[in-house]
Amino acid sequence: MNPIRLAKSWISYRRTMNELGSLSNQALSDIGLTRYDIRSIASRSFR
Repeated sequence: MNPIRLAKSWISYRRTMNELGSLSNQALSDIGLTRYDIRSIASRSFR
């Protein structure tokens, strides 16, 4: 993976972690997620 693509993927991963992490447990539940799911969801953007 080239360095630019790696950097963009990392930024996307961190953005997803931050956005989902800022949601309340109720909001996460409303969209069918738990706090446990956040890292898994974010890691999809880092592949």
